[in-house]
Amino acid sequence: MKRKNIRLLKEYLYRKSLEGKERLLYENKRKIREALQEGKPIPTELRNEEAELRREIDLEDENTAVPRTHIDDEYAKAAERDPKILITTSRNPSAPLVQFAKVISEIIETCRAHDFTDVVLVHENRGVPDGLFIIHLPFGPTAFFELRNVVTRHDIKDKKAMGTMPQVYPHVILDNFTTKLGERTANILKHLFPVPKPDTKRIITFANQSDYISFRHHTYGKHGGPKSIVLEEIGPRFEMRLFKIKLGTLDQTEAQDEWVFKPYMNTAKKQKFIGI
Repeated sequence: MKRKNIRLLKEYLYRKSLEGKERLLYENKRKIREALQEGKPIPTELRNEEAELRREIDLEDENTAVPRTHIDDEYAKAAERDPKILITTSRNPSAPLVQFAKVISEIIETCRAHDFTDVVLVHENRGVPDGLFIIHLPFGPTAFFELRNVVTRHDIKDKKAMGTMPQVYPHVILDNFTTKLGERTANILKHLFPVPKPDTKRIITFANQSDYISFRHHTYGKHGGPKSIVLEEIGPRFEMRLFKIKLGTLDQTEAQDEWVFKPYMNTAKKQKFIGI
């Protein structure tokens, strides 16, 4: 199994390395198509390649006309089956980093072998959750979030109104993830949840405001008729701030960073990275 994962990882990295060439090839084909459709001359720089490019265009269908990227591959099979997620903390959060890294490597390798789709690792400081890692398997991405203002179900005062935790799959609401980075972040979050039944009354909300993502968990009922909707919070609730997206899993030290929040970004108060 380990040898197979190494082979798959090499194939994935090879496909990733070809993206620049594939994108250039796609642009050249697009120019050829546009010239033919509009009755214009073939661009001078493409005349030596025209015959080969036209042959490839004739062989394409809707699945091959637009090049796919490593980002497409990451969630290519997400719609085919429900996510299978491991949620964990480190075995010993105060242990040395080398030991922690070894534990993570073992966890991820085990999850790959058992066909898990994601690992969610919760980090805590003095008993308070302060970090969240979402690791998509088999080869990433990994998203790092800072957690703030965590209120667990245990801490919610009105436990009678809160009720029991429903077992049905929830509807997922993603609000104000409008930038390219926001769409990327929303894609990582939404694939943690299976497709719900249309009539389920459980709701998970990720609402972005000024790059702070509020997580809320509710059920709803129409106790006063179809136009009267009552929300009941069932917890937990917290705020998330994206710190980093890495093109790989947490144990892959060689994986590149796709996006990193840097301290100097705090000075750009008007700039929003995830949504308007």
